[in-house]
Amino acid sequence: MLEEAGKVVAVRDQFAWIETAPNTACNSCSVRSGCGTSVLAKILGRRIEPVRVIDRIGVSVGDRVVIGISESGLLRGSLAVYCVPLAGLFAGAVAGSYLFSGSASAHADLTTILAAAAGFAAGLAWLRSFSRRSEQDERYQPVLLRQLTATVD
Repeated sequence: MLEEAGKVVAVRDQFAWIETAPNTACNSCSVRSGCGTSVLAKILGRRIEPVRVIDRIGVSVGDRVVIGISESGLLRGSLAVYCVPLAGLFAGAVAGSYLFSGSASAHADLTTILAAAAGFAAGLAWLRSFSRRSEQDERYQPVLLRQLTATVD
């Protein structure tokens, strides 16, 4: 279980919204001056987005809490987000190339590109469906683990 401390900023129905401090390793990294991530962080600033979690322990606004997400859920979700659209892209490109492999047509490359784009779009459509299915699946959701303090700022 990956854990992170945060502060409750809103409570509605059975959900709580938690803000966590953004963690970056940029200050301790030896190559931060030449790193794109460090440059983007300086340009865009640090935006804090609240995380929605299921509230099973009854927290209040201002409470300090620990939230967690399972490693397997994070890994499966990451693989879905990164690998499925790319697999669709490559599968579409291979299919398009295979369909026009014997053709010397000037449109063979364009057809391959369009097939790759269609495969990518199919991967994104599957990802949207997966996202909707996993929205209520606790394996992919952060959960409230425990309350640290009950102080209101």
